[in-house]
Order: sequence, then C-alpha cells, then structure tokens
Amino acid sequence: MTDPIVVVGSANLDIVVPVPHHPARGETVLGGDHARIPGGKGANQAVAASRLGGSVAFIGRVGTDAAGEELRGSLVDSGVDCNGLFDTAAAPSGIALITVGADGDNAIVVSPGANHHLAPADVEDNAELKSASIVLLQLEVPMDTNIAAARHADGFVVLDPAPAPETGLPSELLREVDLLIPNETELAILTGRDVDSTNDDDLAAAARSLGVPYVIVTLGSRGALVVDATSARHVPAPPISAVDTTAAGDAFRAAVAVEIARGDAPSPSDTNSEVLHAAAGIAVRVGAATALRFGAQPSLPTAEEVDELLE
Repeated sequence: MTDPIVVVGSANLDIVVPVPHHPARGETVLGGDHARIPGGKGANQAVAASRLGGSVAFIGRVGTDAAGEELRGSLVDSGVDCNGLFDTAAAPSGIALITVGADGDNAIVVSPGANHHLAPADVEDNAELKSASIVLLQLEVPMDTNIAAARHADGFVVLDPAPAPETGLPSELLREVDLLIPNETELAILTGRDVDSTNDDDLAAAARSLGVPYVIVTLGSRGALVVDATSARHVPAPPISAVDTTAAGDAFRAAVAVEIARGDAPSPSDTNSEVLHAAAGIAVRVGAATALRFGAQPSLPTAEEVDELLE
C-alpha cells in the first residue's frame, strides 16, 4: 500500500449510450442499449487509485436514493474508505448523461445533484484529509469546498481542473496547489490564450503562466507533458484503438497520485522532478489501458491488468 491518499470530489451515476456519432444541434440519434455505471470524476479517481494499490479515502456527497446506494457500494467494493461520504436528503445523487461514439470518444452532460451540497464544513474538520500525504481535487464540487480542502491539507495537493471555469481558477486555490493536471483544452481555457497542442514549448509557456510549481498537461494520444519552472519533458503514450475514453483521464490522474504516494513528493523548489516524470510514464499506460474497456469505474484496471491490456 501507499501513503494515505484522500480524494475530495464528485460521485455520479453515469447513464451511458453508445452512438454511431454524437448528435448535432437539433439532431436525434438512435443509440444502442444504455448502461448505468458508477462514475463521477472524484469517485472514478478514488476507485482507480485503490485498484492501483493506493490507500484511499473519499470525501463527497450522494443522495438518499438508489443511485446513492449504487455509488457508495462501488466505492466500498473497490476498497475505498467512505467515512467521509455523506448522505444528502436535499438533492438527488448526481448523474451524468454520456454518449460514446464509434471511435470511443465521448460527450458528457452532468447534473451535479448532491455533489453541489458538499460544503467547506465537510472537509475542514476531516482528520483523514489533514493527515493525507496526497490530496486529489477536481471541480465537479463547489469551488469554495475545493479551496477549503486545499487550505486544510498538509500534504501534496493535486488538482484536476475539470470542468475548467471560463473565468479561470481563483488565486486562493492556485496558491495551495502543488501539481495541476489539465488537458490541452482546459489549459487554453484557464490561461485565456490559444495553445498549440502540438507545440511543447507553447504548452509549457502556458502551463508556467498559471504560477503552479508543477503542471502535467495530458495530450490524449500524444501522451503528456511534464512542466516545471525550468524544463518540459514529453512522455509518449502507447498506441491504442480506444473503445471508451470516459475514465481515461481520471485513471491518469489517479496513477500520478499513487506513484507520488509510493515515494517522496517533490518539493516546489525541485526542478526536473524525476518523481513526476516517472509517474507520468506510468500514468499514460494506465490511461491508455482504461480506454480499451467500456464504462467508467468498470474500465479502471489494476496494475497487472494494465500490462495485460497493452500487450
């Protein structure tokens, strides 16, 4: 097992429909049979980290409904500590409506439900969060809750800035973050600039403009770019024919967190961090393996399954 990892974030029940192509505005598309699959960025990352060998606790909210029972059950069955998963009678559990195209790409609409009731008070007195070595955050819960969690954490804070706010990230959150992991689209939104996703120098300049000690930009089939104050190193991804990319990004971020938790987290004064470069090398493989299976949490592999899927 690893040093303690705490994930603060969302839990959604995914309603997934395979489609021949994503509908254009005003278009109706006939899809295949739908599936109900536990998901949500936070819950996905918690389950992924646990399956990869992490010691993981989850802080979030679900409704007092059948979907909430499914979501809690999936986390518990995956070995995630759910002492910080609260029931919310005031709202239904979050759901995500997902269409998956023939090429494995997806389009997602999220109804947050109980996730938007996760409050700063839910994290400020949490002993597991305070003592965690790694704290993993995303933006499917309220921004003030993420800020409170980052401030309360004494460990290494990792932020997945999705969904990326058009207004950018507040400075009071950014200054608490040790590692930011956006994709190239999110990086462009957060910096308010056109970013050439094929140009590593352009990506690195945009990443450094956010003022975070470390940034890993995920680049889909191109892999990832690990950026610090003085260097930017590209990590290629293994070539695959994707089946469903829904949870691939979540698996990537979870893998980075687990690899940091296995050793010493880099200090903000470090440069050319070997820890993060090595973590990204493993994470691109985990993300690629995840995209070879259908669904969110059911697709998340163990370390052994990663090697088997990519053979």
